[in-house]
Amino acid sequence: MPIDPTLLEDLEWRGLVAHSTDRDALADALAGGSVRFYVGFDPTAPSLHMGNLLQIVTAMRLQRAGHTPYALVGGATGMIGDPRDSGERTLNSLDTVKEWVERVRRQIEPFLSFEGENAATMVNNHDWTAEMSVIDFLRDIGKHFPVNRMLARETVRRRLETGISYTEFSYVLLQSMDFLNLYRDRGVTLQFGGSDQWGNLTSGVELIRRADGGTAHAFATPLVTKADGTKYGKTEGGALWLDPEMMSPYAFYQFWLNVEDEKVGELLRVFTFLPRAEIEELEATHAEKPFLRAAQRALAEHVTTLVHGGEETRQARDAAAALFGGGDLTSLSTTTLAAALREAGAVTMTRGESLPAVVDLLVDSGLASSRGDARRTIGEGGAYLNNVRIQDAEAVLAEPDLLGGSWVVLRRGKKRFAGVELV
Repeated sequence: MPIDPTLLEDLEWRGLVAHSTDRDALADALAGGSVRFYVGFDPTAPSLHMGNLLQIVTAMRLQRAGHTPYALVGGATGMIGDPRDSGERTLNSLDTVKEWVERVRRQIEPFLSFEGENAATMVNNHDWTAEMSVIDFLRDIGKHFPVNRMLARETVRRRLETGISYTEFSYVLLQSMDFLNLYRDRGVTLQFGGSDQWGNLTSGVELIRRADGGTAHAFATPLVTKADGTKYGKTEGGALWLDPEMMSPYAFYQFWLNVEDEKVGELLRVFTFLPRAEIEELEATHAEKPFLRAAQRALAEHVTTLVHGGEETRQARDAAAALFGGGDLTSLSTTTLAAALREAGAVTMTRGESLPAVVDLLVDSGLASSRGDARRTIGEGGAYLNNVRIQDAEAVLAEPDLLGGSWVVLRRGKKRFAGVELV
């Protein structure tokens, strides 16, 4: 595969290079041939999340530009976890980590190509760490790490006041050893990761220099934050997971559709493969007519398609149109409809021997304050069942009204709606 000499410039334009080792040396390496690089993913949860997606997309950019990826799933480092500002991690069992390693590996695989001249390779650092003795680790790796430099790392320095275990303190040695092992056995000369990993990245470069006299490179991507500086990837329900069982494609689509105006251009650069001209055109349109949300729609379409595929994206888009625009609800899959309604705040009701009256559903769902209020709303033409205006105030649900066998969508006016699940 031919090497794209403009890769580094494109990464910098997209804002994907927060820090790097010698920039000119990195540029020469990337322009001089296929560079073997690696990026690591610790299985500290059963799914990857938004921050991991940034690294996956960056790895895809490098591979598409002709470079050769090694995706490392940390079966060893995942047993420990990188030090956090908030305190010690809870250590997971070996069986849990093994299970999560497999889940994370399966999540990463669809994004990279494992064929061709620069085919990707999956590796697990447990393979070269598990059988290593403590004495060998201390002699071969530990001797290259001055304690004063380890103490100067920002995360460690912040944790010294509250306390940090030797386990987490030593994490940098394990990650650096990964780089050294891949350098020796696979010819890997480049590592990248999030900017909160910068100390670990440069320690790996330094270990290769100290242990083997070799030259390696590293760069860090920025942490993606909201306009107020807080981290993205945390929603009211938790992290922005990539696993559809932990976060529905509909909820995933809605997240990107509702990002802040101030951040949408940045996120288009970072998370999509749209060319520069198209992104700049979207930004210009957004600046002139932000109410159209053209940039957010493009962002939601591209990222959801990348992660969940075109059909799930279409379902998510159609669900939003049906719920908020009065479209056809019957065309939606039960899974998508249920996810959309639960995301909006659905009501669950116990189904009796007979189906309930529509006025009762309007009251129980909170769309009407009383049966009298519900009747007046129906009489004024302002009540809808499954996006069809209710004509009869005495109407009772019938089996054909149950979407997917258990769901109905009620609406009052144009903007207020509620989902009801009859169980």
